[in-house]
Amino acid sequence: MAPKATTATFLLVDDDDVSIMAMQRALKKLKIVNPTLVAKNGQEAFDILQEAVKNNGGVLPPFIVTLDLNMPRMNGLEFLEAVRADDALSRLVIFVFTTSDVTRDIQLAYSRNVAGYLIKENPGETLSKALEMLGSYARIVELPS
Repeated sequence: MAPKATTATFLLVDDDDVSIMAMQRALKKLKIVNPTLVAKNGQEAFDILQEAVKNNGGVLPPFIVTLDLNMPRMNGLEFLEAVRADDALSRLVIFVFTTSDVTRDIQLAYSRNVAGYLIKENPGETLSKALEMLGSYARIVELPS
């Protein structure tokens, strides 16, 4: 018998309140009902994930992370480095969702095994399409639990 699928929690990591509110509105409009958490920087997101591991017997429950790169305290690239260096978090599914279209940022993100790199060009349209894709992803992809 196959293990029961577990609903993935979305973790939105962005220091811009307007971006967070837009993502939450888009998730609601698209009828994506996965649990959603918010972190204002990489350190806060890292702490949330470590707490989830601790509360789940040392195993990370399914998460899908949207990550901005330009944040205070611990930026997105530093977060990626910390996550990939942590055995319990290293296989975390992370999509970068940022305004940065700098080639170096894109290369660095992909070298840290992101699942995708999305640029906030036309915020409304890009956000809606990206979150629709992530909602479908969360429903059809089997994530480790």
